[in-house]
Amino acid sequence: MQEQVIKTKTNYTNANDLPLCLKVSDIAAVMSISPVTAYNLVKTEGFPRIKLGRRIVIPKDAFFNWLHNQTQTTL
Repeated sequence: MQEQVIKTKTNYTNANDLPLCLKVSDIAAVMSISPVTAYNLVKTEGFPRIKLGRRIVIPKDAFFNWLHNQTQTTL
């Protein structure tokens, strides 16, 4: 008999609920963008990412610092 593995999507209610290292799918969910757009974003210069073999992880604090720095203010 083959055992079936069921994956469920975890819903986060705030930034504190996020894990220390995010997956690209987490970035897509947090920013409300498609997974393809998230992968393209993660590959851009200056985006905080760590490559672990073929995996890409994003430190949560570095991501939020990057996001804050992307904010433009006008006077």
